[in-house]
Amino acid sequence: MRGILILVESNTTGTGREFARRAGEMGAEPVLIAADPGRYGYVAADGVRCVVADTSDNAALLAAARLLAADSEVAGVTSSSDYFVLAAAVLARAWHRPGPSPDAVRDCQHKGTQRRQLAAAGLPGPRYAIAETEADALVSAQRMGFPVVVKPVQGSGSFGVRLCETGDELAEHVRSLLARTVNERNMKIAPGALVEEYIDAQEFSVEIFHGSVAAIVRKHLGSLPYFVEIGHDIPSGLSASDEARLGKFAMEAVSSLGLTWGAVHVEIRMRGGRIAIVEVNARLAGGMIPELVRRYCGADLVRLQVGAALGRSAEVGRVADIRAASIRFLVADQDATLREPGHAIAKVRSLPGVADATVYKAANEYMTPPVDFRGRIGHVMTISNDAATACRAADKYATMLRDEILVPVPSRSAETYQEA
Repeated sequence: MRGILILVESNTTGTGREFARRAGEMGAEPVLIAADPGRYGYVAADGVRCVVADTSDNAALLAAARLLAADSEVAGVTSSSDYFVLAAAVLARAWHRPGPSPDAVRDCQHKGTQRRQLAAAGLPGPRYAIAETEADALVSAQRMGFPVVVKPVQGSGSFGVRLCETGDELAEHVRSLLARTVNERNMKIAPGALVEEYIDAQEFSVEIFHGSVAAIVRKHLGSLPYFVEIGHDIPSGLSASDEARLGKFAMEAVSSLGLTWGAVHVEIRMRGGRIAIVEVNARLAGGMIPELVRRYCGADLVRLQVGAALGRSAEVGRVADIRAASIRFLVADQDATLREPGHAIAKVRSLPGVADATVYKAANEYMTPPVDFRGRIGHVMTISNDAATACRAADKYATMLRDEILVPVPSRSAETYQEA
């Protein structure tokens, strides 16, 4: 009897499809449990078996898994979606399959609890406060000094993360966060807002697997007051000693949070001699970083994560000559509509050094400058034997593709856009 790998929901972009493909390559049948499988285009295209269930309810998820186990061996359980990593961990634990500690994932996903645990371990980070009212948030911000970063205590993909420079901006944003009771996947979220000191510094991510540093990535962020990731580079451009410092702090953070299994994505800011841990995520990185790592050195983090869920032993190792890889995400810098992108994509894909070029949106779709990852239009990925060359090419070709497919239009009012 062929074993199955249960996938609890999926990324809408990025690695979701690759999780299913790697499972098949490793001899397990991927089976997706999802509330609405139709939201994942690859499922029908690739013929992935699906079970419909309320994935926000652990009892419903367990019942769906029991039905599957009636005629298939459950070889493993995992998720490519940050929103469902905890549900997958709970299900894996119930089925006695490999996975991260559900308690550690739960604590990590509450940003306030994570901050407290990191601070208790003596790890460097921004000053912070958890606010349950606008007044609490204002007092905390005044103590820290404006500007401050305000974010929901639970969330992903830069949803609701904003730089607030005045008390009025802070009050308005905190009010909107406190009014939310569910997230983007209609799952209940903890109340409260996190107010943090703003650290104006270069951001990096440390990708960790089973307690080993797999890669250190330089990040590019979009325009403030938002924190949308619009690009990544490997190598990071740091000295070996600075990379060692980042790796050391990231590993200490992961250990202090009890996240010793599988992939962990740690975001860190560094300026001069100061290091501050921005956030720890109990999952594989998003933003196409796993594919960037694979293009860079041959280490397939998706395969490693799937293999770990299936109980396969694996270590991160470079299996190709080290080179450079960069990705830039296409975003609108003003309101625009999208031309049919097929010809422009084919043109960019043919250019030297381009590893991939993709547009996620449909022709005639209305685009605005991004406030979170949903504002990304597509990406261009480049590889080279030289880091500077890969970066320049990614910048140039992403701009070229964006300019060919976006048509500026008059801005719509917020009310008109919401109705559309």
